[in-house]
Amino acid sequence: MTIKRNILLNPGPVTTTDTVKQALVVADICHREVEFTDLMQGVRMDLLKVVNADPEQYTSILFAASGTGAVEACLSSVLASEKKVLIINNGPYGQRMLDIARRYHIPSLEYQVDYDQPIAITEIELLLIQNNNIGAVAMVHHETSSGILSSLRPIGELCHKYGCEFIVDAMSSFAGVDIDVEREHIDYIISSANKCLQGMPGLAFVIAKKSALMQSKGRARSFYFDLHQQFYALETQREMPFTPPVQIIYALRQALNEFLAETLSGRIERYQRNYELLIKGFAKLGFTCLTPEDRASHLLAIIRFPGDQSYNFDEFHDYLFAAGFTIYPKKLSIPNTFRVACLGAIEPQDILRFFQSVATYMLKKTTQELISHV
Repeated sequence: MTIKRNILLNPGPVTTTDTVKQALVVADICHREVEFTDLMQGVRMDLLKVVNADPEQYTSILFAASGTGAVEACLSSVLASEKKVLIINNGPYGQRMLDIARRYHIPSLEYQVDYDQPIAITEIELLLIQNNNIGAVAMVHHETSSGILSSLRPIGELCHKYGCEFIVDAMSSFAGVDIDVEREHIDYIISSANKCLQGMPGLAFVIAKKSALMQSKGRARSFYFDLHQQFYALETQREMPFTPPVQIIYALRQALNEFLAETLSGRIERYQRNYELLIKGFAKLGFTCLTPEDRASHLLAIIRFPGDQSYNFDEFHDYLFAAGFTIYPKKLSIPNTFRVACLGAIEPQDILRFFQSVATYMLKKTTQELISHV
């Protein structure tokens, strides 16, 4: 079977290998069969390896959901009723955490910072001192509205110092950035199959510290997204309490095999090469990168179009899409910008081909403008 290969320069879903796509095509099987439950348990164990989580101390909990579903499961399940969650909001996905907490009437405290400003650790510590009923601090590791990667360890150390749990949304950094849950003092880390793991959409997961998870029993405010209930079913019955996305899990099994073969350092190096080519290529064509280099994830960047009053994102997107490349619209209110990412099964030669299409588009636009002035 020949499958067209599109290059997705958006932060998920991502370009996948043909072998991951082909892993979706399996014989129909009931999710309660030993063949499948063994495979799912292997996936759970291998997810721990990605962030150096000791299986004696940590466990992984799978959900049939988008990444937001796993964020909702975590936030709605772990807080005791008398505790607040401190949410660090430096972009739309931090805001989404706040929206989830408020929907469930979970007491929350917001620390807001502009996307281009660093998180002030001293201010976070002051909030923890002034509010002794904070039970958890939650933050987004890689804010894909901006390409900013925030440091985890200083905040994790504060959580450890003041006796609160640390919840990390690592949706677009898990398997693309070096994360160690013990080094960073992380109690819950959340991601999905279809980002840097290079699997398919439809499966999300929470990696939880067992000691914290055990204390959360009975706290869930949701039926479907009950984190402890989901864990208990996976541990005692070896299956999800609700029907799992069977084919998506087979695809994730293959994606994990490919990740382990490439290694985390190999994947980081490949993504880094792709990112450098993207930034250099855009600079040569007159575009500007607005993601601060000192805090860049090297996974995604905000790009500003050259000083062209007739810039039209949809037109630019559609031209590139027809050539087999996908770029992403802006998320922040910065004029004449769009986003590009380098997650997924993308190689440097794909980036070079992409710029051939970008250069052709720019030449076409310049020619059209010259003709219009004749």
